[in-house]
This record gives sequence, structure tokens and C-alpha cells, in this order.
Amino acid sequence: QVQLVESGGGLVQAGESLTLSCAASNLKFSLYVMGWYRQAPGKERELVARITSGGSLDYADAVRGRFTISRDHARNMIYLQMNSLKPDDTAIYYCNAVRTAAAHDPNLGSWGQGTQVTVSS
Repeated sequence: QVQLVESGGGLVQAGESLTLSCAASNLKFSLYVMGWYRQAPGKERELVARITSGGSLDYADAVRGRFTISRDHARNMIYLQMNSLKPDDTAIYYCNAVRTAAAHDPNLGSWGQGTQVTVSS
């Protein structure tokens, strides 16, 4: 069973930076599209960023230019560097792993437990 463990969330002020990490295990990392999603109170879970095994990137419009997703194949890790954080970025951030063939639907993959990011104004 794929396991994903997020870390790095916390409370920051607007304009500051934060880096999230996700450790993946029990999977052949190169076969998976890895992504970060977030869910704010009262809202649906939404894509933040995702990265394919080959390094292709996809960002939500709200974070493009401020956030950077990366993956380390040697360590089975992905990261989300978040700069210029805004109060609207406040949410629980989830790591997702889905096989490339099923990448059209992240719910066909696995989710981490989430990490809280709170941005104060």
C-alpha cells in the first residue's frame, strides 16, 4: 500500500515562505505522477501543482510564479516551495500519488494525511 507522509506546514505571515515535503514509500516512484492539493475550510480540494516522472509541471493559476514543485527520485520525495504566501493560501495541503495511466483522476491514487498551512495577514 502506497504511503505518503507530509511535513513542513505551519503558521507564517503574509509574504513569507514555506517548504512542504512529502515522503513516498511502497511504490515504484518513477511510475507515478506526484502532486500537491489543498483544501480550505468550506471549499473543495483543488490542485496546487503536480509533476510527472519526466519532470513535466502543472500549476494552478493562483500559485503559478509563487510556488515550485520538485521531486527527488533518489529519495522518493516531493517538495513544494511556497513563496510570497497570501492569506488565501491557508488550507490543508495534501500529497497525492497516482499512476501515470490514471493521472486524469487523483482520487484513483493515494493521499497523505495532510499538513496545515496558515497564513496570517
